[in-house]
Amino acid sequence: MSDVRVGIVGAGANTTSKHIPLLQAIDGVEIVGVANRSEASSAAVAKRFGIPKTYGHWEKAVADPDTNAIVIGTWPYLHCPVTLAALDAGKHVLTEARMAMNAGEARRMLDATLAKPGLVAQVVPSPITLFADATIQRLIAEGYLGQLLAVESRIRGGFLDSDSPMHWRQSSELSGNNILAMGIYYEAVMRWVSRATNVMARAKTFTTQRPNETGEPQPVEVPEHLDVVADLECGAQLHLQQSAVTALLEDDAFYLFGSEGVLRLTGDRLFGGRRGDSQFTEISVADGERGEWRVEVDFVAAIRGERSVTHTTFADGVHYMEFTDAVARSIRSGRLEAV
Repeated sequence: MSDVRVGIVGAGANTTSKHIPLLQAIDGVEIVGVANRSEASSAAVAKRFGIPKTYGHWEKAVADPDTNAIVIGTWPYLHCPVTLAALDAGKHVLTEARMAMNAGEARRMLDATLAKPGLVAQVVPSPITLFADATIQRLIAEGYLGQLLAVESRIRGGFLDSDSPMHWRQSSELSGNNILAMGIYYEAVMRWVSRATNVMARAKTFTTQRPNETGEPQPVEVPEHLDVVADLECGAQLHLQQSAVTALLEDDAFYLFGSEGVLRLTGDRLFGGRRGDSQFTEISVADGERGEWRVEVDFVAAIRGERSVTHTTFADGVHYMEFTDAVARSIRSGRLEAV
């Protein structure tokens, strides 16, 4: 009998492209059943992956005595209730990012894990910088940058699209205080340097209504363009831009500006330059330092007691939700807000 028996709650793109097939590839892991948004979609996923059971509601997946772990691939509005129910039922939890709707929910999730120290709780990590994280951390520790002064992060959008139907990321009822991909970009910065202490944010929504699944117009409450300026614990300043409207921007990029050097990360390439250089030079990421997607392997290894969760802990998830809430407060107040 398999020692890790998983119930799937929510079978979106990340779940079907990564979680399910990668869990099924691990010896001793069985996916017992799946609950998706409808019985038809649950049945389709079960047939595609050879999963024996489907559940009519997520609560049945959590209550199933044949499962001892729950993987949550839903939109953020269900992350907290499913996590709390699963932990209460004595089951390990892997939940998709973003961790929760807001910091209050995230803290409840963390408190529940602290009350169940024998259970594994993991948030799916930000994947965008995994390949270079160790190299960037090493270069900073070796003094490549000198004193870190500023961090810049920007995301390339597209042309304004006011005709598309409502996406879950544009609905505060489904996404909470999360804005675009802000949380996962901030999580990457947390890994390299330090956390934010306060934020000032400005945001803009250009399309005020979009049709929902039934065609009814719904108000759009999540911004389409966002600029955040934050002070970091290390003394540097962070500027984080998220946008759905920055068409033809050269690329998505992170910059780390120091007194003696600069690092630039874009796509799957890392560049650097030191004082006296006139241009960037590509920095090779050694095989021994190159990170990769290990979410499912790490989750199972933690359940088996082989290692602890690092990417990403509920404690780290709480902090990036506190950052997210501070950004939301600053947008509303127009003032500097503490994280």
